[in-house]
Amino acid sequence: MFDKLQQARELIKLRSKAKELQRSLEQITHTQEKGGIKVVVDGTQHLQAIEINGEDQGELKETINDAMKEVQKKAAKKMMEEGGGLSGLLGGMG
Repeated sequence: MFDKLQQARELIKLRSKAKELQRSLEQITHTQEKGGIKVVVDGTQHLQAIEINGEDQGELKETINDAMKEVQKKAAKKMMEEGGGLSGLLGGMG
């Protein structure tokens, strides 16, 4: 059985690995162009750029990223309510 100190150490390790993974995923990008529209997305599914007919659409990009962030929060909350989330994936380390 894990003691609280060991659990804290494991949590710190997991957070560190998650941050490393996030940094790695941010380095992955994909550019898609179609019909005068160009989008650039990174590996965390964060919109890096939107151009329409060569014109930067920064406000549209930020609006979409904000909407994505909010829906991710709602999804995480729902997963926690349903007994899922990170604690469910870790087998309830506590």
